[in-house]
Amino acid sequence: MAREGVVDRRDDYAYEDEQGEQRGVRLLREVLEVAVITLLLFILVRGVVQNYRVEGPSMTPTLLNSQYILVDKVQYVFSAPRRGDVIVFKWPRDTSEDFVKRVIGVPGDTVHVDANGQVTVDGVIINEPYVNDLTNPYQPNTWTLGPNQYFVLGDNRGDSSDSRDWGPVPRDDIIGRAELVYWPLSKVHVLSDWSQVYSGISR
Repeated sequence: MAREGVVDRRDDYAYEDEQGEQRGVRLLREVLEVAVITLLLFILVRGVVQNYRVEGPSMTPTLLNSQYILVDKVQYVFSAPRRGDVIVFKWPRDTSEDFVKRVIGVPGDTVHVDANGQVTVDGVIINEPYVNDLTNPYQPNTWTLGPNQYFVLGDNRGDSSDSRDWGPVPRDDIIGRAELVYWPLSKVHVLSDWSQVYSGISR
């Protein structure tokens, strides 16, 4: 009788150990599932929206140094960048660096910037209410844009390295359209749509 009692207790311990192992495996599996789902959501979100920190004063007053913006990376999958859009793109001289500027000319446009900084697109003078100034530290020049080329300028024209310096931006180097300033909280706002500024251009 004593031997039977000992055998029964051993069976109980084996059962409890097995159940304990099952609970541990189940907990580990659930932790891994949460981690995988979180990673997939992160990848999905990064594929749709990306944050970007503004470096320097070239987009003043629209964007200020050290502000954080959200960039829509899906918009240009379905439509082309438009004149007036603020975009983030890979710098043509070093594609490991990202820049933010405003689109002034689109493929097929002829863009001219004179010595005083006045911009014309296809012969139409562009009056830009969003600029800080029209100073042109570069030589006056004319650019005719080829397929998939975009002419970009900073809103702070006197302190901006842009297409006047290093030429048009290829479409493939455009990351997305800046939509929202989200930091600092006191400056949260949606970026204005200035497409009407270019409404006089026939194309």
